[in-house]
Amino acid sequence: MNRALRCIVPLLLVLASAAQAQTQYVDDVIYVPVRSGPGNEYRIIESALRSGTPVEVLEQDEETGYSRVRFGDGEEGFIASRFLSSERIAEERLEDVKQQLASTEEELSGARSQLEETRSELEQVRQEKQSLESELSKTSEELERIRSISEDAINLEERNRELREERQELRKEVELLTNENQRLEDSRESSYLLTGGGLVIAGIFIAIVFPLLKPSRKSDNWA
Repeated sequence: MNRALRCIVPLLLVLASAAQAQTQYVDDVIYVPVRSGPGNEYRIIESALRSGTPVEVLEQDEETGYSRVRFGDGEEGFIASRFLSSERIAEERLEDVKQQLASTEEELSGARSQLEETRSELEQVRQEKQSLESELSKTSEELERIRSISEDAINLEERNRELREERQELRKEVELLTNENQRLEDSRESSYLLTGGGLVIAGIFIAIVFPLLKPSRKSDNWA
C-alpha cells in the first residue's frame, strides 16, 4: 500500500501542477539554461532560453527555487524561479510601446491629413458659398431690374390703352365734326341756291312787274 501511495502522490502532484499551470516569461537576462532537474547538479537539456521566451510553468518548488516548465514544442525542464516573471521583459514591452507609438503616429498623421483635407474642403465650400452669394446678389439685382422693366411695361401698356381710348374718342369726334361740317356745307350751298333763286326771282319781278306798275305818259296826259 505504501508503494501505491508513492505512485499516487507524484501523480496527484503532477495533476495539481497541471491544473495550476500558467504562462510566464523568462526575466530580463540574456540567456537561461534549462536543466533536467531542480538544481545546478542536473544536466542542461537546453543550453539557453533567450530572455523574453514564454514558458508554461507546470509547478514551482520554493525549497529548491526551481520551476518545472514546458517550452518549445512541448519539451519540459527546470529553470531557476528567480529568472521567471509574470510580466514581459522591458525590451519587448518597449518594442510594444514603440509599435503602439508608431501606430499612434501613423493614425495621427492620417488624422492630420484628413484634417488638412477637411480644411481644404471647408475652404472650397467657403469659396463656393461666396460665389453663390455673389451670384445670388447679381440674380437679385437682375430680378429687380426685370421687375422694374415689368412695371414700366405694365405702365406703358396702361398708357397705350389710355391713348388708344383717347384716339378712339378723337376719331369719333372727328367723324362728328366731319359730319357737322358736311351738313354745314350742304346747308350753305342750299342757302346760296335759295339766295340766288331769290335774287333771280326778284330780278324777274323788277324787270317785268315793276314796269307794269309805273304809270304811262298817255295816261298822264288824259288826266
